[in-house]
Amino acid sequence: MDRVTAYAQEVVSGRIIAGITQKQACERHLNDLKRQGTEEFPYVFDPEKAQELIDFAETLTLAEGEDPQPLELYGFQDFCFGSWNGWITQDGYRRFRTSYIQVARQNAKSLGNAVPTLFYGNFDGYQYPQIYCAATKELQARIVLKECIKFINADPELAGSKYDPGLFTVKDYASTIVCNETHGEIRALGRDTKSIDGFRPYFASVDEYHLHKDNQMYKLLSDGTKKLLQCLISVITTAGFDLRGPCYELYNYCKLILAGVHTDETQFVFICELDKDDDIWDEANWPKANPLWTDQTLVSLRGDAIKAKQMQGEELRNFLTKSLNQWVQFAENQYMNLEHWKACESDTTIEDMVGKECYLGLDLSSGGDLTSGALEFPIQVEQHRKYYIHSHSFIPSKRVAEHIKTDKAPYDMWIRDELLTVTETLGGVKTDYKYILSYYRDLIQKYNLKLKGIAYDPHNADAFLPDLEEFGVDCVEIVQSAKSLNDATVDFRLEAEAGNIIYDRRNKLLTWSMANAKTVSNSFGEIKIDKDAATKRIDPVDAVIDAHKLALAAGKPKESVYERRGIVTY
Repeated sequence: MDRVTAYAQEVVSGRIIAGITQKQACERHLNDLKRQGTEEFPYVFDPEKAQELIDFAETLTLAEGEDPQPLELYGFQDFCFGSWNGWITQDGYRRFRTSYIQVARQNAKSLGNAVPTLFYGNFDGYQYPQIYCAATKELQARIVLKECIKFINADPELAGSKYDPGLFTVKDYASTIVCNETHGEIRALGRDTKSIDGFRPYFASVDEYHLHKDNQMYKLLSDGTKKLLQCLISVITTAGFDLRGPCYELYNYCKLILAGVHTDETQFVFICELDKDDDIWDEANWPKANPLWTDQTLVSLRGDAIKAKQMQGEELRNFLTKSLNQWVQFAENQYMNLEHWKACESDTTIEDMVGKECYLGLDLSSGGDLTSGALEFPIQVEQHRKYYIHSHSFIPSKRVAEHIKTDKAPYDMWIRDELLTVTETLGGVKTDYKYILSYYRDLIQKYNLKLKGIAYDPHNADAFLPDLEEFGVDCVEIVQSAKSLNDATVDFRLEAEAGNIIYDRRNKLLTWSMANAKTVSNSFGEIKIDKDAATKRIDPVDAVIDAHKLALAAGKPKESVYERRGIVTY
């Protein structure tokens, strides 16, 4: 049996300790074997092609350490390398164009990208391949490049000699390796590299993607492959702290592929992590995040665990992310646990709220910044009171480009997805409140909504108060202080924790804003939300909490969540 399938069967059978996501990756391979070559699945697995990359890897020499020794792959490396090279289209081109692998620290991540870097650079039959080792900084990108150089220097055939150029020529000073057989080039690439527009990567590795603040590097590389018949953009990373970053978004997307929620046949996924309810202190669970498991791994993790358990804080956070490969939210005074928030996403939309009661919260910007509104619908789902949130925002047309640059946020994509409306009135430079109120009048009429009240931030409200009164409902001024907002702020967070908030999963603008929100408190311990930078917009969340304050007041004498739990303030 080929080594890819053999490993998959070992994992699925339970003979190899693995978490759910690792098992799902192996089940995906076994299921694909059963349907390969069919009309709905036009891919086939070629064990000989899978073995080519595996065999190449095991011709390399590990030179680091006391004595050089041949590289011997572990089962998970067989699985990843063999899957990359062995799954092909019926025309003979490789199936997978992108790959996401997430494992804990010290599981040969750099080696996992160095091996295919050399293979696809010189031994895949493709002439003039462009191969890139990419990272946030060129210095970080050189880590994979240096792994390649170590393999080359350890093998006379690869490195050559004074009289024989060999298969590769290392130009360390230029962060480049020349592939002499194919006339290709391997290059270290960072965000600080001048430009990567126009590049066509035949293979590119993205190192430690969890450190990337945006997806610019990844997208520029993947966009450069559009006209290539085959290519591979490989992400091999550990978990991280930034749940607002592109790596966490890609991680969640890939988990949905493994779970069968999304179908993406050209995306390879292999994630090694503990299961949701696993005891992090139980040594029997640690191999789930560490597929390159040795006796020394256990010794090292025991030492890390002792420090983490006793010291807590930074040591614990590091143990969870680096040793156990778990994403850990880290932001000072973060308002919402984003795992709880993500669990509230739904396919429910405003179309499902026809004829229902709702409350409108408005957060009004000054000048030409983001302005947001939120409709909150208290609804009964079986025996539970829940709240559906419809959030929408507005921005003057001539301020869009400016905010894309300053906020480093995809306003143009949110406009395309109809989460953000561009206003052209008032010259397109200033917020037009009348336009915004017209949007809500039309929405209320279209869906026959029963508006029960409007909550508004008094800042900048004087000019349009008469227009608000035309809605014929109570208009409530919400003082933007911790004393005024504490109850609604605490209750909304706890309702989200309890799974009682519902929002449209497509509303990335609302989730971005939720991730930006932190809490500040007064001397009495009462809280409200704030932001830690001018460009971290929280306007949609401000509007949501204003609307929730009205919904809570209307629901009395119902006890709020924090009252039922005996919590007064945080």
